[in-house]
Formats: sequence, C-alpha cells, structure tokens
Amino acid sequence: MRHYTKDNFKVRESVGFQLVKARNLIVTEMDAALKELDISGQQMGIMLMLRQKLASTPFELSKMLGIDTGLMTRMLDKLETRGLLVRSRDQEDRRVVNLSLTKDGIAVADQIPEIAPDVLNARLKDFTKAELTELRRLLRKFLGE
Repeated sequence: MRHYTKDNFKVRESVGFQLVKARNLIVTEMDAALKELDISGQQMGIMLMLRQKLASTPFELSKMLGIDTGLMTRMLDKLETRGLLVRSRDQEDRRVVNLSLTKDGIAVADQIPEIAPDVLNARLKDFTKAELTELRRLLRKFLGE
C-alpha cells in the first residue's frame, strides 16, 4: 500500500518527520537529565550496551545504535579520555578492538537506570499501558523486527 504520493505528501505530517522530531525531543530531554553524570544520551547508549553485555566492540555498538563508525570513534575517544572505558586488542584477532567499562564507567552506567526512566515516563505520562504496548508494536513493525 502506498500511503504517500506527491499530491498528499506534507513534510510535517510524514512519519519520517514525526519520528525525527520525537527522537530529537527525547535526546534533548535525556541529555539534560544526564548532565549530572557528564554524559550524553548517545554515550548513555554505549555505556548501557557495554554494561549489559549486548555489545563489546565499536562495530557492534555502531550497528546496534545506528551510529556511523566515525562518530562512534569520537564518542569512544571521549569516554576513554574520561576514564569510563578502555579499549584492548582481541587476543585471537588483533584487528578486533574490545571495549570494557572501567570501575568508574560501571559506576556511571549503574546510575543511568535511576535517571533515564524518569525522562521516558514524563514523555509517556498521558499514554495508557495499552497505548504504550501498541506504540512499541508499531515501532517494531516499522523497523521490520
């Protein structure tokens, strides 16, 4: 089914525009809430992925978070400079760089679940449980998951 045509396409009503606007809203609010931890929302994603063992290399993080490798490298540089993570060469394949959180990185990552839910809950305060379930279902469908 074709939902958009050149005749009915209005940028502000397009799903793409609305998703970007929603993402930017959450990023801005999350960045403000994480300010006390001195990390950004994007850095939060990296730290949680590492803490929850969902990724361990820059490539895996880039793929999971949808961040290009150049930006990923810059963000990892910042986190490493701050002493929140370390890079090490894989023992079996020296081309692979493994990432791990430092003790300080773990401490910061462990504080994120005390902050991030408040940001999301504030944005979702007018949603019923059923609406949130449906939103998640629709987003998974949109993403092809």
